[in-house]
Amino acid sequence: MKRDAPQSIELAPPSARPRPRLRLPLGLILPALALAGAEAGVRSGLVPANLMPAPSEIAGTLAWLAHNGLGGHLASSCLRVAAGFAAGSTLALLLGAPVALSSHGARLLDPSFQALRAIPSLAWVPLLLLWFGIDETPKLLLIAIGAFFPVYMGVVAGMRGVDRKLVEVGQLYGLRPAALARRVLLPSALPSILTGLRNGLSLAWMFMVAAELIAASQGLGYLLSDGRESSRADIMLAAIFLLALLGKASDTAMGALETRLLSWRDSLGNRVGYRTGYRAGYRTGYREAR
Repeated sequence: MKRDAPQSIELAPPSARPRPRLRLPLGLILPALALAGAEAGVRSGLVPANLMPAPSEIAGTLAWLAHNGLGGHLASSCLRVAAGFAAGSTLALLLGAPVALSSHGARLLDPSFQALRAIPSLAWVPLLLLWFGIDETPKLLLIAIGAFFPVYMGVVAGMRGVDRKLVEVGQLYGLRPAALARRVLLPSALPSILTGLRNGLSLAWMFMVAAELIAASQGLGYLLSDGRESSRADIMLAAIFLLALLGKASDTAMGALETRLLSWRDSLGNRVGYRTGYRAGYRTGYREAR
């Protein structure tokens, strides 16, 4: 019996970007349930309203604050976080690279940085107030300290984890040190660096609150302090809600940047390949071949 010659399977090229699918906002379910439970608990009298105001009352407080300087508080906090995070992360990138790539740099700098990393954030506050007063400088320095160490750890871990064979191949191709860093080291270490930047941004928000709680006349930390002094739990919860909102927004933006810069990875957690159509094109070509 004569058998047919096996047919080769030609795969179609990657298709165009598929349409984005609508997804259920599952992340909103838990906050919605918590808000509904708090509203029901306060209205039924199970929860004292002076300690835990109803979400509807907090929404009213936010509306009142919007007409009484809330924009200035938000702008002050956001600018402090942006400036402190930029300073701390830039310094971490500049100092982390020599520590990761040079044994002399590691022996010279890393022990001191590891010791400084173990100091609690609040321990810096009295010293910074003594040195720089209650102006903006100590607040920015405290935020920069908070952002520095996660980024520094990410840079060091990322560059030390680069595959040695990749570096040797780059050297065989005659890449100069700058080209080797740009084309081999930085792309390989980028996932760890971006994780460090993301963690550093989260800590920058935390340190901003610590700085504004102590000495500030503007900002969300000041609103927390003002609510505590006036026994206004609604103001404190409104400030906490805004901090959560801003922190989530900045983390989402950083996550989107991370996804875009690491779209070349073929990892389990990176599903960009499904969205860009590579695997969809593979499956389409397979079906057409059948």
